[in-house]
Amino acid sequence: MEPAKSRAFPPAEAGALLTVVTLLGIGAGTLVGWALGSASGGLIVGAVLGLPAGVAAVYRRYHGYFA
Repeated sequence: MEPAKSRAFPPAEAGALLTVVTLLGIGAGTLVGWALGSASGGLIVGAVLGLPAGVAAVYRRYHGYFA
């Protein structure tokens, strides 16, 4: 019986995950900022927090591919 071949790293899936999580952070920040009276401030805070969250999500999902 042959061992199962490891899957190649899927960069398109990783990029999509990064994009989705980042945009969710930006959207959530914008909504909170809008509710507090400053949508542009919320957009900036959402971007500042959303990008690291996206990177962390990609790392958590795909860290096994590089070990």
